[in-house]
Amino acid sequence: MKVAVAYAEAQKQSVVEFEAKDGITAAEAVQHSGILRKFPHIQLENCKLGIFSKIVEPNHTLVAGDRVEIYRPALGKPPKKERAAKGAAPEEDS
Repeated sequence: MKVAVAYAEAQKQSVVEFEAKDGITAAEAVQHSGILRKFPHIQLENCKLGIFSKIVEPNHTLVAGDRVEIYRPALGKPPKKERAAKGAAPEEDS
């Protein structure tokens, strides 16, 4: 079955499509794709995985046509508007 693994940064993106065996998991697909050789700084244990923008567990079994996406950890704080919507106290500007 054909599956893909995708990873993106501001200056470089990659989507690797390949034939996979039935029963392959999201984490196995990432390993098999070779994308970790293209982006050796990826620390997979710190990243979430998703399929078409929906978070999945690393042991999620793929089906034909799935695209596993590797999500980078968020850096910094969300914008004030987003924090307020989540019920966080607004920060004072200095």
